[in-house]
Amino acid sequence: MFKSLQPSYTAVIVGAFGGIGRAVFDAIKVDPHCEKIFGLSRSSIPAIDYDTPQSLEEAATQISTEVSSIDVLIIATGALTAPNGTPPEKSVSQLTAEAMEEIFRINTIGPAITLKAFTPLLARDRRTLTATLSARVGSIGDNALGGWFSYRASKAALNQITHSAAIEQSRRNDQSVCVALHPGTIETGLSKPYARNRFTHSAEACATNLIQVLDTRTPEQSGGFFDYAGKEICW
Repeated sequence: MFKSLQPSYTAVIVGAFGGIGRAVFDAIKVDPHCEKIFGLSRSSIPAIDYDTPQSLEEAATQISTEVSSIDVLIIATGALTAPNGTPPEKSVSQLTAEAMEEIFRINTIGPAITLKAFTPLLARDRRTLTATLSARVGSIGDNALGGWFSYRASKAALNQITHSAAIEQSRRNDQSVCVALHPGTIETGLSKPYARNRFTHSAEACATNLIQVLDTRTPEQSGGFFDYAGKEICW
């Protein structure tokens, strides 16, 4: 699956029971070169919950008792609709502090705390791969329609965090790769209410595409923002 990694690599998938996260987890799990894979979610053991940031640190600590380091970290969490049911805003007049806070907690703060917890576990003496699940609408340069204020802003912030994390990782390990990935419009619960049947591909095909893109990035491309076909997206 990951041809650029050494055999017997170890992976951590955060959000492993969501639509894309589960597909990524399932694809890597059957790779004979993957020695160990940890799928984390609110129902996993150990469990994680962005409402309880300490749970990320505890999960990382527990995993560190089983493996000395990890080679792959994929953060496949995200939300388009706030947990309270608030849909993406069509106008600035629809913004509420409560919904924005919820979207940022899931799309930005949670992944950032995940990076904090798991970056120390990334191997320092060989190639490592880290990816966050972003979205094309997080691109400021590509925004020609407006709307979706909270979602767009939360993903733009995630892109900045990913870029900064990539710089820090490169100082620890010049073989590291850390990128933000746009999966496309996938047949998942997140996209269905808004996709208008314009799906790009299935979750399984998406997982294959994202793994391929991540696997073929070079350290020089670390910190970048790429779509499911490997094309770079403007910030």
